[in-house]
Amino acid sequence: MLKIRLSRTGKKHAAHYRIVVTETRSKRDGKIVAQIGHWHPKEKQLVANHNVYLSWITRGAAPSPTVRKLFTSEN
Repeated sequence: MLKIRLSRTGKKHAAHYRIVVTETRSKRDGKIVAQIGHWHPKEKQLVANHNVYLSWITRGAAPSPTVRKLFTSEN
C-alpha cells in the first residue's frame, strides 16, 4: 500500500520536508516511489503540484494527516 507523507531534510533546527509517495512499510527517509513537492515550515511555503497529488490519491495512495492538512489549507 502506498502512502503520501513527509520526508525530513535540512539541518538541525532548520528542517525542510519533501512530500513523497512511499510504501507504508519503508522508513521515513527510506526508498521513495515519487517526489511530489516540498514544504518549508519556517517560511510557511508549500511548493507542490496539486494535480500530481490528486492523481496519486486516485491511484490509491493514502495521505498522512499532516499532508492532508497541508493540501487542504492550500486551497
